[in-house]
Amino acid sequence: MIYLDNSATTMLKPKCVIEAVTQAMMCVGNASRGVNEASLAASRIVYEARTEIAELFGFAFPNRVCFTLNATEALNIAIQGLFDQGDHVITTAMEHNSVLRPLHRLEDEEKIQLTVLSADKKGRISLEELETSICANTKAVVIQHASNVTGNVIDLYKVGEICQKYGIFLVVDAAQTAGIVPIDMRAMHIDVLCFTGHKGLLGPQGTGGILVDEHVTIRPLKEGGSGMHSYDRRQPDIFPEYLEAGTLNVHGIAGLLAAVRNAREKDVNTIWKKETELAKLFYEKVRLMENVQLYGDYSSWEKAESRIIERTGIVTLNINGYDSGEVADELMERFDIATRSGAHCAPLAHKALGTVESGAVRFSFSGENTVEEAQAAAEAVCTLAREAM
Repeated sequence: MIYLDNSATTMLKPKCVIEAVTQAMMCVGNASRGVNEASLAASRIVYEARTEIAELFGFAFPNRVCFTLNATEALNIAIQGLFDQGDHVITTAMEHNSVLRPLHRLEDEEKIQLTVLSADKKGRISLEELETSICANTKAVVIQHASNVTGNVIDLYKVGEICQKYGIFLVVDAAQTAGIVPIDMRAMHIDVLCFTGHKGLLGPQGTGGILVDEHVTIRPLKEGGSGMHSYDRRQPDIFPEYLEAGTLNVHGIAGLLAAVRNAREKDVNTIWKKETELAKLFYEKVRLMENVQLYGDYSSWEKAESRIIERTGIVTLNINGYDSGEVADELMERFDIATRSGAHCAPLAHKALGTVESGAVRFSFSGENTVEEAQAAAEAVCTLAREAM
C-alpha cells in the first residue's frame, strides 16, 4: 500500500520509536509514584522527554511541558482553562474542530465573544483582518500553524508580533507542523503550544502535549492523582502535575522521546524539504490535468526556489464531476493508495473552499514516503482524470 494519509496519522514509524515503546513496556513502572527502580526509570524517561521537547520548540521551561493524549486534549485544556466570562477570542475559518468546537461551546454558553476570521478561496487568512479584529477585551488568538486541508502555513512570526503589540495571548495548534516545520516559541511569541506525537513527529498515537509559558495562568481540565500533595482537596498548582492528573502514558512517551530525538538528529528543516519535494513532484503532474481542481495556495511552489516555508506536504484536490469519496475509493481499490476524503474535521475551511457538498481528496506526504510512491500516486490521479473526461 502507498500510504498518503500522514496528516491524519503517520503509519511508518522509525525503528527507534518502535524499539523505545517495546523496551519501556518491558521495564518501566509508574512515573512519580514510587522510589523503586521501575518507577524511577519511568520518571527518567518523562524528564528527558520534557527536556527534549522544550529544546525542539525553543521553549525555556521544561517543567511546563505537560503531556496529553493528543493535540485535541491539549487544545481543550488551553481553551477551557484560559478564558473567563466576557473574554473576546479570535480564531480563523481554517481551524480544525479541535479548536472550533470548544470555542463554539464557550460562545454558545455565552462565556466568550468569538470572532472567526474569514478565508479566501485558496484558504488564506488576512493578517490585516486579524489586527483590526482586536478590541479592548480580546484575550487571545487561537490559530493553527498549518491547515490540515490545504497545507497552507501561517506566518506565526507576524501573528506573534501582532499579539505582542496588543498584549494578548497566542495559542497555537501545531498538530500539522510539529516535527515538520521549525517552531521557536520565543521568537514567534507563542504563549501556549499544543501538539501531537503521532503525525509529523512519527511518534505513537496517544501522545501529545501542551507547553504553557510561565506568565500564563490556566485551569486544569481534569483533577486526580498526581503523586504528590495527596491530602490537598484540589489539584496541586505546581507544573507539570497541575495539568497531568492520573497515570501518564509512559510507554507512549518513551516512543515520543525517541521520535523527538530522531527529528532533531535529522533536522526539521531537512524533513520539511524532503516532504515538500515529494508533494511538489506529485503536484507538478496532477496540475496539468484540466479536470483536476486543486485547493490551497501553491504560489511558493511555482517560484524558482521554494525554500520559504509556506506549505506542508499536502495536496488536496477533486476530479470534476466526482464526489471525493468515490475518488478515494477508486484510489484504494484499484491502485492501493490510501488518502483521506471528505470534510477533514474542518467544516468552515470547506465552506471557504466551496467543497461542502463534494468534500475533497487529501494527499498528505511524509518524509518516509518515496519518489516512486509520489510518481505512482500522480499517475493514478491522472488515469482517473482521463477516464472522467
